[in-house]
Amino acid sequence: MEKVVILGTGPAGLTAAIYLARANMKPIVIEGDQPGGQLTLTTEVENFPGFIDGIMGPQLMENMRKQAERFGAEFKRGWVTDIDFSKKPLRLQVSGLGEIETESLILSTGASAKLLNIPGEKENIGRGVSTCATCDGFFFRGKKVIIVGGGDSALEEANFLTKFANEVVIVHRRTDLRASKIMQDRARENSKVSWQLNKTPLEVVASENGVTGLKVTNNDTNEEEFIETDGIFVAIGHTPNTSFLNGQIETDETGYIQVVPGTTETNIPGVFACGDVQDNKYRQAITAAGTGCMAALDAERYLEGNAVHDWSKSQ
Repeated sequence: MEKVVILGTGPAGLTAAIYLARANMKPIVIEGDQPGGQLTLTTEVENFPGFIDGIMGPQLMENMRKQAERFGAEFKRGWVTDIDFSKKPLRLQVSGLGEIETESLILSTGASAKLLNIPGEKENIGRGVSTCATCDGFFFRGKKVIIVGGGDSALEEANFLTKFANEVVIVHRRTDLRASKIMQDRARENSKVSWQLNKTPLEVVASENGVTGLKVTNNDTNEEEFIETDGIFVAIGHTPNTSFLNGQIETDETGYIQVVPGTTETNIPGVFACGDVQDNKYRQAITAAGTGCMAALDAERYLEGNAVHDWSKSQ
């Protein structure tokens, strides 16, 4: 039996691992199919405190992992196929590892940005294609960018990008937007924002130096058009990685785990959630890391009074 298992190795999971390992809790960290989380898809990270000249996303994640390993965290590669929360200890079925029993569990499985799934998109992530305006907007100072989407988050990111870009083009496949009226009004009043509505993205076009444009279909004429751009921001939403929980953890209507305000506690005692899997608002590396710290401390305090096993005899 384990004291604590952490699912996920983004900033939240790795921060939890660092704290728990330093507390001699010997955490087991399960890596999925994308170790390091969304930061491994980015290039330079300039807004994580402590790195004056910035740091590459994959390098930041590798540093955090090595820090956790230094204090005794154990990493295992696998995929959770089933979880039993009905009794203690908690039981996880993990592909390649079999059954794991644990006193407590930290869920830090993150959220995945929805993509357009068009040619040239995935291969140009970090080369002009981004899913995070807050993370990457700075790199497009003085340039022309496209933002794809029609909801509140897309228009909010469009307004944010005008702080850096000379022109922000909103591309949406319909004429009508899903965004609230106040967000639409704000975007339409911004002189740096232009519109390409009723246009369906077809292909991201790039050269060896990065993105150069976006091919779209004009849904009014059915003709193909080309929009020149230096960068493309995809803002069509995120999907929290919670489907494997099979409804055993309380979530909101979009699937984000609900926690007790001010804590990382879920509706299941001994199960904690941190990072983007429970945050549909900020979705930043530093906020994820902060909740990872909270989850580690919450789990440690939980085990002090609720452990099934007498761990004092196992030291």
